[in-house]
Amino acid sequence: MTYEGDGTRVVHAGLPDPVPGDPFLPGPVFAAPYHLDPVEGPGVNGYGRPDNPTRRALEGAIGSLEGGAVLAFASGQAAITAMLLSTLRTGDTVALPSDGYFTVRAFAQGTLRDLGVKTVLVPTAGPYPSFEGVRLVLLETPANPGLDVCDIRAVAAAAHEAGALVAVDNTTPTPLGQRPLELGADLVVASGTKALTGHSDVLLGYVATNNEDLLAKVTTWRAQTGGVPGAFDSWLAHRSLATLDLRLARQSENAAVLAELLAARPDVQHVRFPGLANDPSYAVASAQMRRIPGIISFDLGSAERVARFLAASELVFAATSFGGLHTTADRRAQWGDDTTPGFVRLSCGIEDATDLVADLTAALDEA
Repeated sequence: MTYEGDGTRVVHAGLPDPVPGDPFLPGPVFAAPYHLDPVEGPGVNGYGRPDNPTRRALEGAIGSLEGGAVLAFASGQAAITAMLLSTLRTGDTVALPSDGYFTVRAFAQGTLRDLGVKTVLVPTAGPYPSFEGVRLVLLETPANPGLDVCDIRAVAAAAHEAGALVAVDNTTPTPLGQRPLELGADLVVASGTKALTGHSDVLLGYVATNNEDLLAKVTTWRAQTGGVPGAFDSWLAHRSLATLDLRLARQSENAAVLAELLAARPDVQHVRFPGLANDPSYAVASAQMRRIPGIISFDLGSAERVARFLAASELVFAATSFGGLHTTADRRAQWGDDTTPGFVRLSCGIEDATDLVADLTAALDEA
C-alpha cells in the first residue's frame, strides 16, 4: 500500500525492514574500509567514501520525499557546487537567481568565471530572458532571503524548449513544501542544514534527479572529490526527518500569525510572506506549493533598530541559519548580502504563537 500523508511518509521514510531486537533506525556505521570477499571483491560496501549504509538509508529517505534518486553531500554548498561543476563546461552559460543565496553568485563570479563559464543573473520573479544558448537554469523559489516565487513549471518548459537543463534549490520549502521534479525540473539541490533536519545540529546537502546521465555525473564527481557527509551526521539527519511534517506545520502556522502582526505595524516596512493574500508571490505560491515555509522578511529601517529589537526580544535568537526549532532573525546586510541595512529574515520556530506575538510586540515597541 502507498501512503500519501506527509506525517506517515516522513516517519517511515528510509527505514529498514523490522528485525526483532533491532532499533527502528539502526545506529550509524562508522567504517571507512569494509571486509571484502576475497574472491568476489567489493559488494555494496567497498570503501567509506563512495559507500556507506547509513548514508544510503538517508538518501533513500530523502529520495522518497523528493521523488527521485538522491546523493547526500557534506553541506548545501557542497551539493550545489557539485551540481554546477558536473554539468557545466568551458564556454557554457548558466542562469542564476540574482536574489538567491549570495554564496552561489560569488562562486559563479569567481570559480565559474575562471573556468570560462558565463553567468546571467535573473530575478526570481522575472522577467525571464530567452534561454537560447543557456546550458543550465538554476531557480531558487522561494528565494532566500527576499521570498519571491517563480512558476517552476512555466520556466522549466521555456528552458527545455531552448535546450537548457533546469535545477531548483528546494532548501526553503523542503520536499514537503514543493516537489520540483514533478514540476519539470531536471535536478533538485538543497541544504539539509536548514528546515529539512531542523535541529540546528547538522550540516548536510543533497542533489536529487531522475535523469540517469546527470545522476552518473554527480555520482562520479562526489566519489572523486569526496564531499560526503559523515555517518553520524547522516544518522542525525535521518532521525530528524520523522518530525519534519510536525515542525513545518507549526512553523508555517507561526509565520502566518507573525506576518499579519508585522504587516499591521506602521513601524515595520516591506513585509514579505508568500502566505499573505496581498503578497506579490501569493498567487503562484498558492498554486504551486503544498505548504508555505515559516520564513518572513521585513525591514526595520536601520541596523541600529534591528540590534535594539534583537536585544529586547527574549525568544528571537540572532542566528544566520534558518528552519530550526527556535525562532531566529538575521540582518542579512552584515554578511555582505545585497539587502538594505535594516532588512531582517525571520525564521519561525515551534514556540507557541501567542508567546511569539507577545515577545515580538514588546521587542518592536521597545526598539
